[in-house]
Order: sequence, then structure tokens, then C-alpha cells
Amino acid sequence: MTQRTRRPTTPGEILQEEFLAPLEMTQRQLAQKTGYEIKAINRLVKGRTRVTADMAVALEDTLGASARFWLNLQMEVDLFDARQKRGAPTISAS
Repeated sequence: MTQRTRRPTTPGEILQEEFLAPLEMTQRQLAQKTGYEIKAINRLVKGRTRVTADMAVALEDTLGASARFWLNLQMEVDLFDARQKRGAPTISAS
């Protein structure tokens, strides 16, 4: 296992850089397509809120990337944060 010293990329950053930007889709358009308020989408993109199971399914339905993909991204961030909070070594599964 290798030690991870950098926080994993958040699902919101992946959403913005790998999906919205290439698709030339705005956060407002994504909100309309998913049924979420634009505030919720913006908070996700800014890393201020977590991907929930419901949101992961909505992103899957809208963007095609699986709900499991979005939840796994969130889980990596959550595990890193938990280890940091506990002062435990930060390691990845690789």
C-alpha cells in the first residue's frame, strides 16, 4: 500500500472538469435535468456537500457514469477526511 498525502479529488471537481465542462453543460442545466436545486449542484461542485445515494442515481441517469462511480469518489474523500481527523496514516487501497 502507498501512503496518500493529498486529499482525493472531490466528486464535485470531477463533475465539473470531466462532465460539465466537456459537455458544455451549466450547473443550472444539470439541476434542471436531475431535479435538484441549483444550490445543491453548486455546493457539490464547490466541495461543500457530499454525494448522496439519491444524487448519485440522478447523476447516473443524467450523465451515464454509474451511481457506484460517484459514491466511490465520495467514499475516498470521506475515508481520507476520517483518517486525517483521527490522526491515522492516510493510505490508499492500491
